[in-house]
Amino acid sequence: MNEHLWWYIARASGLVAWVLLTASMLWGFLTATKILGKRPRPAWVLDLHRFLGGLAVVFVGVHLLGLLLDSFVEFTWADLLVPFMASYRPLALAWGITAFYLLLAVEITSLLKKYLALRTWRYIHWCSYAVFAFATVHSFTAGTDTRNLAVLVLLAVGVAEVAFLLLVRLTVRDTGAITPFASGARETSAPDPGRPFGPAALDPTARRPQAPPTTGPPMSPPPAAPVASAPSSTASTTPPSATAGPGERPWRT
Repeated sequence: MNEHLWWYIARASGLVAWVLLTASMLWGFLTATKILGKRPRPAWVLDLHRFLGGLAVVFVGVHLLGLLLDSFVEFTWADLLVPFMASYRPLALAWGITAFYLLLAVEITSLLKKYLALRTWRYIHWCSYAVFAFATVHSFTAGTDTRNLAVLVLLAVGVAEVAFLLLVRLTVRDTGAITPFASGARETSAPDPGRPFGPAALDPTARRPQAPPTTGPPMSPPPAAPVASAPSSTASTTPPSATAGPGERPWRT
């Protein structure tokens, strides 16, 4: 019994690490898609997501230690940390080693998030999908527990749940997501008529003049001012009549 103890520890810890990784993925999807509700999420929700990922790293370390101390295959540190170095199922072990390094990158950058650019953190956090995929392939190809029906059902259910929530995450738009896909949302509302345009857009205090309100009774145009008539060009220039009236002298040139 004692000679197989580390082998059992390696198998059990590897399976637990995969379950924790799956739970971290599922919890991240649930918080990102707001399936849990649209109210502001408390801090412990995000902390639980990080805690599950960190605990997965711990059990991966126990998994590696169990493989190193097991005397059946006699792995070395190089076999467990360098891809394709082991003589026992090198391709299957390479999937697990790559997943381990990506998991470390995701967890370390999550702890150092406040010191990193948001875009850099997002790109590294996208590796979580690759971690889950590589770890799943490693479990199916390197593990001997895949002959157990209960383990196969567990793996199949976990993969189905992650695939379903990933589909929901990609199709349902959510501007409050904490995962990288939320950053690609674009503004679809109508443009603000009061928003400055052209060179004025560089001035945050500038605003376009607003049009007068259209509510209320229509305003009648002001009455037109009377136009003064111009002096007629046909004004009479005829001299007074040469015929004088009674008692007057006739006008002569």
